[in-house]
Amino acid sequence: MQQPTVFRKSLAEFIGTFMLVFFGVGSVHTATLCGAQVGLWQIAVVWGLVIAFAIFMTGAVSGGHLNPAMTLVFAVRRGLPWREVGPYWIGQFAGAIVAAAFLFFLFGPMLRDYEESKGVIRGEPGSVVTARCYGEYYSSPDSIPNKAVRPWSESAWREQAKLVPHGIAFCAEMFGTAILALVVFAVTDHRNHARPAAHLVPLFIGLTISMLISVLAPLTQAGFNPARDFGPRLFAYFAGWGEVAIPGPNGVGFLTVYIIAPCVGSVLGGTIYDWAIRPALPLEE
Repeated sequence: MQQPTVFRKSLAEFIGTFMLVFFGVGSVHTATLCGAQVGLWQIAVVWGLVIAFAIFMTGAVSGGHLNPAMTLVFAVRRGLPWREVGPYWIGQFAGAIVAAAFLFFLFGPMLRDYEESKGVIRGEPGSVVTARCYGEYYSSPDSIPNKAVRPWSESAWREQAKLVPHGIAFCAEMFGTAILALVVFAVTDHRNHARPAAHLVPLFIGLTISMLISVLAPLTQAGFNPARDFGPRLFAYFAGWGEVAIPGPNGVGFLTVYIIAPCVGSVLGGTIYDWAIRPALPLEE
């Protein structure tokens, strides 16, 4: 049986990550601009379902990583050839950027109307309320629904940002990605006799994401995926948000919290599984 080429794997990662960002980030658009998905759990379910469907679609070709942090831990702990890591990352980041561009094409008029209704000028500090449709911020702009002063000014944003200091945000993203890697390793380990049937694995991974979002999204918007954050954030930078997107009001946090922390967390979670759980499992026959 012929193995997929690296190009085909990268293309599968592009398509899968495009789906993930289009529907996941799209749900953030509709929640922000249209009042849809009222409640955090509804958004979390959309993310969980699209991740499951994207893995169903691409898993047989590329493994369905859809996440540079997952690709990294599979290279570190599961023998994925390092020469394939770069092409995987290119496919993932490209898919995220193209999905963000398509969302901007679809929702562009609604974004402008929303900003006008709120008195927001794109590219100024207050435009974080629409920039968060693409990149992620801590604390989440909606973490306190009843807060009297919305984060539409730099001073109000900085006041709210004190609720989630950089260290807490870093730990939240690292911890969430570690849990994700732990679950991924557990449900794909053939030595784990308690794992679900192969055709159910994507659903369990998606549900894991939904649970993590339901707890951690009020802190950091729950990224756990460098491509999901940086791809749309980079597009937003060139689409008019400028420094509100990169580096954003969190400064270097866009790099440390949303890129480095997930990478550290994935390797940490995979290492914990291999050190604490896998040795107790029966050997493969």
